[in-house]
Amino acid sequence: MFQRPAAAIVATLILAGAGHAETDVPFALDWKFEGPAAPYFVAIDKGYFAEADLAVEITAGSGSLDAIPKVATGAFPVGFADINSLIKFLDQNPGAPVTAVMMVYDKPPFAVIGRKSLGVETPADLEGKVLGAPPPDGAWAQFPIFAAANGLDMDKITVEPVGFPTREPMLAEGNVAAITGYSFSSYLNLVRLGVPEDDITTLLMADYGVDLYGNAIIVNTDYAAENPEVVKGFLAAVAKGWADAIADPAAAIPSLIERNPAADAALETRRLQLAIDANVVTDYTMANGMGDVDDARFASSLEQIATTYEFQSEPDAALYFTDAYLPEGGFALK
Repeated sequence: MFQRPAAAIVATLILAGAGHAETDVPFALDWKFEGPAAPYFVAIDKGYFAEADLAVEITAGSGSLDAIPKVATGAFPVGFADINSLIKFLDQNPGAPVTAVMMVYDKPPFAVIGRKSLGVETPADLEGKVLGAPPPDGAWAQFPIFAAANGLDMDKITVEPVGFPTREPMLAEGNVAAITGYSFSSYLNLVRLGVPEDDITTLLMADYGVDLYGNAIIVNTDYAAENPEVVKGFLAAVAKGWADAIADPAAAIPSLIERNPAADAALETRRLQLAIDANVVTDYTMANGMGDVDDARFASSLEQIATTYEFQSEPDAALYFTDAYLPEGGFALK
C-alpha cells in the first residue's frame, strides 16, 4: 500500500464496505483546493469512487509539475499534472514508470496575465517589461513557445523569478507588469486582491499560437499494469464528478468548501466555471467525449515543444499518453 505523506493537506473519505475492503487510492493534485478541484470531491461525496470500491484520499499540490515525481516514484498511484511537463520529465528520466491516461484540460489554461494600466494588452507589449514567473509553473514552462509563436525577443523581457504566493500580489502592487499562470487562477486571484477586472489582460496562450494539451490524470505505469480495473474505475468516477460539475458548477462547490472552509464560495464557483468554459468543454470534447487526445494534434504539439526544447531522445507519443483505460468514445460530458 502507498504511504500517506507525513505533511500534506488532505481530504479523506474511507467508507467501510459491507463484506469487502475498498482499495485505497491516494491522488496527488497539482494545486490547492480551488474551484477546478471540486469535481474530484464531488466524486467522493456522491459515492462515485465508492461504487468502484475505491477509497480516495486527495492531496493538494504546489504547482503543475508537482505530481509528476510523486507518481513516478510510486509515492502516489495517480496524480494530476501538465502533460507537457510530463513529456519533458520522461525525456530527462527515460523509463520512469509514469504516463497520462485521461486528458482533462483539452485546451490548456497556460496564460500571461498583465495589467492594462501597466502597458500590457498584447504579447508584443511584454518586451521592455518585467514578467513575474514561478520557476515550477506550467505556464512559464510553455512561455518560450508562446514567445516564439508571437515573435517576441526574450532578451527584451526581464524575467523575475517569483514564488506562487507572491505572484499575483506583485502584479497587483505593480512590481511586475505581467505574470505567467493558469488563466482561471491568476485572474480571480487578482480580482480578490482588488484589481479592477477591466484592468486585467488575460493572454491565453492557446489563443496565441500555442497548440498544446493541458493537464491530465497520470498514473504510475507499474501500478496501473497490476491494477487495471482500479485505474478504469478511478477514471470513470472522475468523469462522473466532472459531468456533475459541468451540469451545475454551484452545486459542486460545497464539496470543495468542506475541504477548504477559508475559500470564497462565489469566487471558486467563478473559477470552476472559467475552467469548464475555457479548458474542459471544447468543440473536441463535445464531439468526442472527455479523456482522449487527437493523434494528429498530439503529434503537432510534440513538434511545437521541440521548437524550444531539445529532446534527448526521439519523442514517442506512446510513452506520454495511453487510452488503454478509457472507454471507447471517451466519457460523455453532458
